[in-house]
Amino acid sequence: MRFAKPLAPGSTIGILGGGQLGRMLALAAGQLGLKCHIFAPEEDSPAFQVSAAHMVADYHDFAALKEFARSVDVVTYEFENVPGDTAAFLEKLSVLAPSSAALKTAQDRVDEKTFIAGLGIPVARFAAVNGEADLEDAIARIGRPSVLKTRRFGYDGKGQSEIEEKTSAAAAWAEIGKAPAILEGFISFNKEISVIAARGWDGAIAVYDVPENQHENHILRTSTVPASISRATAEEARDMARTIIGALDYVGVMGIEMFVSGTKLIVNEIAPRVHNSGHWTQDACAVSQFEQHIRAISGWSLGSTARHSNVVMHNILGYESDNWADYASRSGAGVHFYGKIEARRGRKMGHINVLTPRQG
Repeated sequence: MRFAKPLAPGSTIGILGGGQLGRMLALAAGQLGLKCHIFAPEEDSPAFQVSAAHMVADYHDFAALKEFARSVDVVTYEFENVPGDTAAFLEKLSVLAPSSAALKTAQDRVDEKTFIAGLGIPVARFAAVNGEADLEDAIARIGRPSVLKTRRFGYDGKGQSEIEEKTSAAAAWAEIGKAPAILEGFISFNKEISVIAARGWDGAIAVYDVPENQHENHILRTSTVPASISRATAEEARDMARTIIGALDYVGVMGIEMFVSGTKLIVNEIAPRVHNSGHWTQDACAVSQFEQHIRAISGWSLGSTARHSNVVMHNILGYESDNWADYASRSGAGVHFYGKIEARRGRKMGHINVLTPRQG
């Protein structure tokens, strides 16, 4: 189902998921005069605090989903683990963006790697793993070190096991819960970067500048823009993103994570949603990734991705949020807290964007 014409202000965006990404999407929609209706199973979802309406129900409550679909003009999601049958059900009742087909590709790491490699874009060597014997064979072919990941779910390092020289296949298989998996060859890389790209219903594509990302304990700590890479490498990364988002016939914002290995770019994974490494756009660009996503799914023209400042985005994790007054007092910083009630170690509680005059 597609739009006959762009949604007018006053229309309602339906968002599956009530976390911080849903919250920031709702805030961006409000600036455009659009309302948001959030569907999530958690009663304390942060996005509820800033939305026009919300519904608390399970993602497999199809009666509730039907009522939800009838109340909105388009449906999107803030996380990629929306059940496939839920997305397919909603797609029959409403406009859904990104599509259930794009979501399905991104949800399965084997399908994702196969799709990207089929475009001629480099990825790590990989093999599907459905049991301990498969894992033994995959290790023999791909070698050590390597990384075993569940095919579905998992984020911030969850659902992964590193295969070192002395790691037994049985131990690694048990560590990920004996779930269907993928073994990926280890990539020796210089930097981690990402690309935030958007595509509209008309096929128009807009791509932001490339951030350089630093992780701690598998959790994103900072994104720095511009990345310390050559202009040629940055444009190659942006071209890869254009190819991927176009080939998926994708509508909305996508995050594409990459490794810089010597002079070579290798795609790590794609996220069919707004992305943590794109939060810097809220304060360094006229149009943030969140507004861009709302524009794209609503049939509006895509906004400018031009950056007016250099920026470093810092995630605020766990009990660091107790220092909110300090963050708020910093000059040249945009402060964003997510309205989460409970701080836990490693939990993303907010972020700040520290701006400096643009130099490149």
